[in-house]
Amino acid sequence: MPNSLQYHCEPPRNTTTLDADGPRPPAPENSEQFNRLQELFDKSFKAARVGIWECTLPEETITWTDTVYELFGLEPRSPLTRGATVALYAPESRKKLTEIRSAAIRDGEGFTLDAEIITAKGDRRWIRITAIVERQDGIPVRLFGMKQDITAEKTLFEQLRHLAETDVVTGLASRTKFESMLDEVAASSQSEQKALLLIDLDNFKAVNDRLGHQAGDECLREAARRISQAVPDATLIARLGGDEFAVIHDCGAANSVEDVCRRVVNKLEWWVGTSANKLKVSASIGAAMILQGSPAKDIFAEADRALYAVKATGKNSFKLLPRSGPIADVA
Repeated sequence: MPNSLQYHCEPPRNTTTLDADGPRPPAPENSEQFNRLQELFDKSFKAARVGIWECTLPEETITWTDTVYELFGLEPRSPLTRGATVALYAPESRKKLTEIRSAAIRDGEGFTLDAEIITAKGDRRWIRITAIVERQDGIPVRLFGMKQDITAEKTLFEQLRHLAETDVVTGLASRTKFESMLDEVAASSQSEQKALLLIDLDNFKAVNDRLGHQAGDECLREAARRISQAVPDATLIARLGGDEFAVIHDCGAANSVEDVCRRVVNKLEWWVGTSANKLKVSASIGAAMILQGSPAKDIFAEADRALYAVKATGKNSFKLLPRSGPIADVA
């Protein structure tokens, strides 16, 4: 199958153009212009890493242009079978392709899908597939479209997403990621009971004021490391900003909530600075159960109230406030 504008646009060879004087053959300058457009088409597709494909139905006979072969790491013009090419898709993408393709053939006009492939040479690559279903008398007879290499686009997107979801000082999840996860957990129907822990470092302001902001940043990194050691199985550990952290953790009963809080409090008690100028850092924790159907903002507010209650009664401790409802006995 040629990868050219001619394949799609060239009129039948006996076609003539019409003007006021009647039919006449195409002028030489028109042919030259067409050839230039064809050359531009070919170069543009190659530069954009776009190839054309088709698959006949029901035979499943595949035809690719050279660019598609290159995308899949195959030798151009080598024999193709649909089973062998589908095997080059990553499992999740293969599943999505099967579902969306079957639906389009059954009752659709086409689809677009971003899919991950593992080329014949072992390279991971992302491609964007566009497909159109051609029908005759309502019966699907052909799929055709384009495949484009979007690996660079996906890589950039993942880098930007990682930056948005990662706290630059500690490497923990960012507040943006935390809020998204809390919304997701609060709205889910999973049977596992989870709890939210809001953690505030005691005496952190003194570390910044007396030892400097560089020491303060190192203190935050050490706190992140200690929290991660205390709750290695946490659903999420995040830095919310300043000296505030959050943990979402499985907690099926009151004693497990208390156990998680106690492990974090015990781990977040250490000295920072030199022997001549040492400061003790500790942590206060407010906890709240994440009840299915409760708005995330209400869960956060409850944990925040518990945190303020700890701060008001001496710090370096934790609290889960009593509440009405089916888990009133967890406090």
